[in-house]
Amino acid sequence: MAGVSHVLVLSLGNPAPYLNTLHSAGHIALEALRRELSLPPFAKSKLFGGKSALTTTTTTPIPIAEGGNGTRFTLMQSPTLMNVSGPWVARVWRDALKAQSTSSSGVASTASDESLVPPINQLGLILVHDDLEEAVGVYKMRPWTRSHRGHNGLKSTNTSLQRNEFPGARWAKLSVGIGRPDTRDKSSVADYVLRKMTVDERAALEDGLGPGVFAAIQRIEARWAAGQETEEAPVKPPKPPKQPRTRPNTQQSTAA
Repeated sequence: MAGVSHVLVLSLGNPAPYLNTLHSAGHIALEALRRELSLPPFAKSKLFGGKSALTTTTTTPIPIAEGGNGTRFTLMQSPTLMNVSGPWVARVWRDALKAQSTSSSGVASTASDESLVPPINQLGLILVHDDLEEAVGVYKMRPWTRSHRGHNGLKSTNTSLQRNEFPGARWAKLSVGIGRPDTRDKSSVADYVLRKMTVDERAALEDGLGPGVFAAIQRIEARWAAGQETEEAPVKPPKPPKQPRTRPNTQQSTAA
């Protein structure tokens, strides 16, 4: 089975004023991935999905010599509230799948030319989201069919994007741990995911996830190509190296 040639990596989260909360860990992970891939900064775009979303994309495949799989990547942060993000995800997928090729003259082809519609098995979709079941910064690739486990963004996506509509589609999920409160009642969980990240929590997501998330995506691509499920044990990113401490200068200054 051949691999994909273009991967959409979409993150779920919340817009302001909830952007810097634990529920938006997927957005933070996507920014770490952007830096790892050396892509341009995110900018608002209506590339797919109708709504303006923070987007960055490669114009050419990332060469294998640079650590890539020869794949194009488009990274997009959901512009909607978490609980209703499914319709946006579905629209992005459908628009990307139906995207018309543009000739060298800049004139879009007609929609009736089916030869220009990307094959469904050449376009991959990876959904990056927060995960209450793992510690902060622990990431795990999961099959699309895995239970949403009460995650409202995944519930919304499952409702809006049905597997039976797209036989052979290459879809996967990548969860990013945010820990969870001691009590598991609905109110406590809601308060927890909507609280602002601490400095340490944000650093764990920003500084440690880039290389690991990219490596996980490469493993997902390899499993797609081999016709295997995208499931693995949780992976904790390596801790950043400690900076050496500098001792204060105890000698008195001789300056006047």
